[in-house]
Amino acid sequence: MMFLLAACVQGKPSKDTLAPVPESPGTVLRTGAECMERYLPFLEGKRVAVCGNQTSVVGKTHLVDTLLSRNVNIVKLFCPEHGFRGQAEAGATIASGKDPLTGLPVVSLYGKNKKPTAEQLQNVDIVLFDLQDVGCRFYTYISTLHYVMEAAAENGVNVIVLDRPNPNGFYVDGPVLDPQYKSFVGMHPVPVVYGMTIGEYARMINGEKWLANGVQCDLTVILLEGYTHETRYVLPVAPSPNLQTVEAVYLYPSLCFFEGTNVSVGRGTDHPFEMYGAPGMRAGDYRFTPHAIPGVSENPPFKDVECAGFLLSEIASYEFYKLVPGELDLSYLMTAYQNCPDKASFFLKNNFFDKLAGTAQLRKQIVEGATDEEIRASWQPGLDAFKAVRAKYLLYE
Repeated sequence: MMFLLAACVQGKPSKDTLAPVPESPGTVLRTGAECMERYLPFLEGKRVAVCGNQTSVVGKTHLVDTLLSRNVNIVKLFCPEHGFRGQAEAGATIASGKDPLTGLPVVSLYGKNKKPTAEQLQNVDIVLFDLQDVGCRFYTYISTLHYVMEAAAENGVNVIVLDRPNPNGFYVDGPVLDPQYKSFVGMHPVPVVYGMTIGEYARMINGEKWLANGVQCDLTVILLEGYTHETRYVLPVAPSPNLQTVEAVYLYPSLCFFEGTNVSVGRGTDHPFEMYGAPGMRAGDYRFTPHAIPGVSENPPFKDVECAGFLLSEIASYEFYKLVPGELDLSYLMTAYQNCPDKASFFLKNNFFDKLAGTAQLRKQIVEGATDEEIRASWQPGLDAFKAVRAKYLLYE
């Protein structure tokens, strides 16, 4: 089946395009970046900016190097959190400058300059967007996607998203974000785990008119081949310094809540996001001591202090490879709170937990001792409404 059309959303044409796909795609998974025959024609004679990082690869070669070898006119690079080569820890200031390997100018889209300016897009015809998402609302690459699309729409620039598999794309779960808790770690009314590829997500941003003033960008999605939402995908390149393994990627949706608490997720160890614990925790027989790791965790929580808690690597590996249906695991959060020696200090005073959850309700439910079943029941109306929206933009079975 060939796609080259404007999709319709609620009876009105949206401005996205699906690039042509073969009549009979093979069973071998090919990323959008690898399907070069379907997007190189769009780039001929155009001034191209690439929004990417270390995950932007074609085979084992960086997308930028591959495109330059095909004489594509790349004029600049945009980079998200963690930098263009992915060597900066979470929250670190990313400086603009030059890519040392190509000499191309690099514009950081993290920190104060999250959205490309009109000046930064002045000599750009197309932004080629290629970032490996992990399928979580608080993973900031989808926020970068939003701002790139918004700036492109405002400045008459086309966006081409090279789609990639979502390693957590086989389930939808968690509280839907309340707009009053909107931030860079949660910009849209979606659950924590949304079960969409980044190409599908881009279509949803466009179709639901979530960009400022309801603008829509000229969007093309280069489809994956050989992918379904049941595909369990092991990332060939770590998407960020603290997500180094398939187990960490799988645990991340459940463990990232701890970033808003006084509990460590193992930053400063060899296995971040595969454990949790804190000094004095009254549960768990695993012990770990975070240390500074240059470029990964310079100043991790509880630096040089022993923590007690749990190592979850084997649990995550079993669930992933045995194809157990996914869902957020609230037991980690509930166990940590119940065994915290000082519950008044469990949630950080900066309200970051509520931003991650997208609501204050989850924090209140944990404090009040709500059960797993009660918490999940409170999510259900929002999840049902979201799934109806999500269904309009899915591209894969």
